[in-house]
Amino acid sequence: MAPSNILLESGTNELEIVEFYLDGVNPEGEKYRWYFGVNVSKVLEIIRLPKITALPSTPHPCVVGTFNLRSKVIPLIDLAIWLNIKVESDGKPIVIVSEFNRIVNAFLVSGVTRIHRLSWENVEPPSSYVADFSEHSFTGVVKFPDHILLLLDMERIIWDINPNLAMQNEPDKEATVEKSDSHVYKALVVDDSTSIRKMIVNTLERDGYQVFSDVNGKEAWDRLVQIKEQSVAANAPISDYLHIVVTDIEMPAMDGHNLCRRIKDDPVLKELPVILFSSLINDALFHKGQSVGADDQVTKPEISTLTQRAKTLIEAKFPR
Repeated sequence: MAPSNILLESGTNELEIVEFYLDGVNPEGEKYRWYFGVNVSKVLEIIRLPKITALPSTPHPCVVGTFNLRSKVIPLIDLAIWLNIKVESDGKPIVIVSEFNRIVNAFLVSGVTRIHRLSWENVEPPSSYVADFSEHSFTGVVKFPDHILLLLDMERIIWDINPNLAMQNEPDKEATVEKSDSHVYKALVVDDSTSIRKMIVNTLERDGYQVFSDVNGKEAWDRLVQIKEQSVAANAPISDYLHIVVTDIEMPAMDGHNLCRRIKDDPVLKELPVILFSSLINDALFHKGQSVGADDQVTKPEISTLTQRAKTLIEAKFPR
């Protein structure tokens, strides 16, 4: 099963979600169906459960083995085990093969229902209360008339299972920007993940940047509009207030592609370089960032290159 044959135009703040489910038993001992979703852009294909080869040792019990798909050995993660759901299903399980951060993994689920096309405005961030209970395994909530769908944070799951694949802060090194410089570069970081946002902020601050941050594109756009108004009122260049925007792509309310398009369509803000920093940066999706005017695109594990790439863009755009 191919995930989708619909091509979304970049920058429209739309996404497609593959809805899938786990059939199990709730704490009261009753049969229950949990609904989850994942961005179509992360799905390579959806298949029946193939023959599984067990592994002698795994980093977590949810890694139930591997299978061969067109000469590529792929690890299989049982989502029910990861989410601590007791499965009770009469159907045949389904495997969702995914790729993000240039790594291919597979997830075992009870079944797949359909693909939803909706706006990021319809995706609500999980409350801190819900996030704490779910160990931050979800990035968003979509409310349908008859059920609630939770957007799965696949990156967080993979990073927790295999910390070697997670973003890592580099050991302290000499800053690339002098902190005593009166022209310290100012950056805006936009990411809905608290841990990733803090890591990016810390990385840039360590290299001498002054950093502001927002949790989604909508909040970032509101901030940028205020900055533009200050710049226009003072008849001052935008670089007096901000030098660069570093944004995730997948975010509730407004995604990074839409934020980038708005920046590049604005006569004042278009001078700001924009870096898309996301797990969705790959050969197949790179053109989407280009179409909205992104100045650079960096996949999330490559955080060590971020400050220098930002500095190169700033110096080209705003030479001293």
